[in-house]
Amino acid sequence: VQLQASGGGLVQAGGTLRLSCAASGNMLNSNGMGWVRQAPGKKREFVAVINRSGGLIYYSDSVKGRFTISRDNAKNTVYLQMNSLKPEDTAVYYCAADIDVNRVRAGSPITIGQGTLVTVSS
Repeated sequence: VQLQASGGGLVQAGGTLRLSCAASGNMLNSNGMGWVRQAPGKKREFVAVINRSGGLIYYSDSVKGRFTISRDNAKNTVYLQMNSLKPEDTAVYYCAADIDVNRVRAGSPITIGQGTLVTVSS
């Protein structure tokens, strides 16, 4: 599967952004689709994941209550609505896919797409 992320940008603290990730190719390993992020000088970390049916959704503690992940299987696209953004959310956000949602939660999905930069100013 190939993953194409978009929607990043510069926003003030408290603002909102919506990221999109379009998947193409072999969708067999995309039961779990989600996002991981990497801030400058830090390790990559899990953000959110959703399974194909939408019945399993997980968030990292740092974004829970502020970010919402959703999925449109007809469009092979997953979205990340980010509200109440904080400067510590600044990172490159990568779309991720794996047959196992727990590998996405572990920050080690089998497929990671290109990233989109989110910058939150204080």
